[in-house]
Amino acid sequence: MKAEKTILIEHLLEKVNASPFMFVVDYTGLKVDKFEELRKRLRAAGAEMHVYKNTLVKKAAERAGYPVEIGDVLTGQSAVVTGEKDVCAAAKVMKTFATEFQKPQVKAGILDGKYLDASGIQVLADLPSREVLLATLLGVLQAPASKLVRLLNEPAASLARVLKAKGDQEQAA
Repeated sequence: MKAEKTILIEHLLEKVNASPFMFVVDYTGLKVDKFEELRKRLRAAGAEMHVYKNTLVKKAAERAGYPVEIGDVLTGQSAVVTGEKDVCAAAKVMKTFATEFQKPQVKAGILDGKYLDASGIQVLADLPSREVLLATLLGVLQAPASKLVRLLNEPAASLARVLKAKGDQEQAA
């Protein structure tokens, strides 16, 4: 039995080390079909949810060097959400699913080795998507360049307008 636990801890440790985040979720009262629906939605967002015994998750978290506070929330029926992609997308899926079905409840999480409480994960869920943030950043980076181009182009444009006006004035006279 000890060998099986060691294998499970190693498997969980691989998932935790490969993921920049980990959420601990209380799935008490969630029916099997809804649980599978949540897993499907998380998979589409690049994350996955697994159920392990709380003691195994505590041991894996200790070995991964996670803060001790994560062990405090590992009570009751807990599932672990990890992923290799966007943490905000996984947090959004958890938030929207909990809004729809009033379950599951996110207890806490880890992001880049730092402890996050449930409100911290809520803040992540409220952030705009990665694509929107990248587009905003691109707009901010492009604004000075376009202003510079307009500024450099303005003296030549002004000279052209003055010459055209002078030419129109001479033609009229």
